[in-house]
Amino acid sequence: MLDYHLHLWPHDRRETPLHLDQLALYCEKAEAAGVQELAVTEHLFRFRQAKSLLGGFWDDDKIPPALAVSMAEYWDFHATADLDEYVACALEAKEAGLPIVIGLEVDYYPGRMDDVARLVAPYPFDVLLGSVHWLGAWRFDDIDVPLQMDEWSTREVDDCWEAYTRALEELAASGACDVLAHPDLIKVAGHVPDAPVEWWDRMAEAAASSGMAAELSSAGWRKPVGEQYPALPLLERFVARGVPLTTASDAHRQEQVADRAAGLRKILDAAGVESLQGYRNRVPHTVALGSPLQPESEGA
Repeated sequence: MLDYHLHLWPHDRRETPLHLDQLALYCEKAEAAGVQELAVTEHLFRFRQAKSLLGGFWDDDKIPPALAVSMAEYWDFHATADLDEYVACALEAKEAGLPIVIGLEVDYYPGRMDDVARLVAPYPFDVLLGSVHWLGAWRFDDIDVPLQMDEWSTREVDDCWEAYTRALEELAASGACDVLAHPDLIKVAGHVPDAPVEWWDRMAEAAASSGMAAELSSAGWRKPVGEQYPALPLLERFVARGVPLTTASDAHRQEQVADRAAGLRKILDAAGVESLQGYRNRVPHTVALGSPLQPESEGA
């Protein structure tokens, strides 16, 4: 098993210290859960280099002023780390023999993915996750912020899923990333269309046609939707289309590392999946699943 989606800082933390000891503890927690390799994938927007290049992207959209102010404040709060220091810390972990690969979680920036590609190109990344966390300046998955959640009452659920899927398709077509992270994240707050089949089909087609892998993540079990990403019908579509898979916890703190890895393994076994896809220098390779994990390896 893999845990190919890990963060170093919770979203409510502005300070961004980097310590090799933290990565060592992550690896220790993962090993205890039967997970053999971790990808450190901090959000690109948490780095000052991204803010100088991409900050203000939401100004390209006609949005309610309150959402624009909220997004500007969000970026000001989060964009405090240095990308060079982050990569150096991950390289140090690899050189120390820790089972770490170096990555980033890259959000979709309409019309600016070429800028993203130029920014990350000089760095020795192993894997880049592609995500859609916002539509314009609406952070639809920011479940702890009433301003963001109130937007759900002003929009049609089908329209939200359409906008999200269109962004996911454009992200995949850009070729900028390797893995679709939490592919159906739009469901995070529990808003699911009565007939989501069209969007599931398009998400699966986006991954298959772009050559991207898709992520099976336990993070949804910690959210209001209460299920893994992706939903089982979408996972079945990925498998049927031959889309490779990674597994992930989307941890933001040590206790979440490898969260419910055994539960993810059961889903993979039920879907007939026998291998995952790992990465080195953004080149994919096959990782055999091996023996089933024991139930006691599941996180809380």
